[in-house]
Amino acid sequence: MFAAGPHSPLGLHRVLTPEGVLPQAAWRLDPSGPLAPDEVHIDVERLNLDAASFRQLLEEHGDGAAVREAVRSIVGERGKMHNPVTGSGGMLIGTVAQVGPDSPLGLVVGQKVATLVSLTCTPLVLDDLDAWDGLSEQVPCSGRAILFGRSIAAVLPDDLPAAQALAVFDVCGAPSLTARVVASTAGPGMTIGYPSRESGGSRALPKTSVVCVIGAAGKSGSLSLAAARSAGATHRIGVVRSVEERETLLAANRLDAQPLATAVVVADARNPVQVAEKVRAAGGPADVTVVCVDVPGCEHGAVLATAERGTIIFFSMATSFSAAALGAEALAADITMLVGNGYSAGHAELALTEFRGSPGVRSLFAGRL
Repeated sequence: MFAAGPHSPLGLHRVLTPEGVLPQAAWRLDPSGPLAPDEVHIDVERLNLDAASFRQLLEEHGDGAAVREAVRSIVGERGKMHNPVTGSGGMLIGTVAQVGPDSPLGLVVGQKVATLVSLTCTPLVLDDLDAWDGLSEQVPCSGRAILFGRSIAAVLPDDLPAAQALAVFDVCGAPSLTARVVASTAGPGMTIGYPSRESGGSRALPKTSVVCVIGAAGKSGSLSLAAARSAGATHRIGVVRSVEERETLLAANRLDAQPLATAVVVADARNPVQVAEKVRAAGGPADVTVVCVDVPGCEHGAVLATAERGTIIFFSMATSFSAAALGAEALAADITMLVGNGYSAGHAELALTEFRGSPGVRSLFAGRL
């Protein structure tokens, strides 16, 4: 039986409070009741919490049992997994249980799928969290989720374990946008007619050749390195937080025919001067800087590590965009800053291609899972 009342492909009919906002901005969604004709019901098997959200929950609550109860409470109160502190959620995998006759998503009952929209806009009920110890981003569970007509989902690939596929899909926006930005600017330099601070006159502006990834040993960071390599970046600087992560990334480098990172440096992403000095010593500044860390306070280091007229892509939900914008202004940094949109056409397929094609990336994911 499907609901006969008014509904919206944007999910507006599921918003309880406040009125007049989209589901992502809502405080509470309604995950109950019959499906609208264009909705899909998913039997949930596993959540993947956003890294910034999980870190905040663990730091606030201290132990796994308390984190588990915090997630249960958030979903129970809000009708979705939407961390009120970080504003972020994650994604999920499950089995298609019911498909409305007007659904445009092309899903079939019985398919195993990953949702490619944030849990912050996905109506969700959790029935059981007892199998989760509260100490990992991946949350085995049971429950019910609803996808709208405007939602997106991907059928899980047959050649990867579900948990591994979920981890790839969770960060698939990062390599996709990285590849687009690098590919759009890779190639011969061009001459520009505005004055530079260094010369006071026209200068040749090189197109993208140097890419810096801050948080390079993580899931989104390693896939972004792989995507930058495929898109033509000739020098790829990986910034990691510890000597141990440096050794892990160097070991991953040796597994690929071409290394993920052509230089690896250790720096505290929250220390802007240190980041800039290390990146410059490693062959920077970068034409494109990709920020993939899950802690706040990394904006100014990215600005200082990026060349004039370069681009920064912020993929961390811990990013303060006011700090990034005002910091660049204060430093007179003429750079483009992009918000890492979790969606772009073909992003899931691109991430899977890079994952399958890189033993180094797969080793880094194995360490995280």
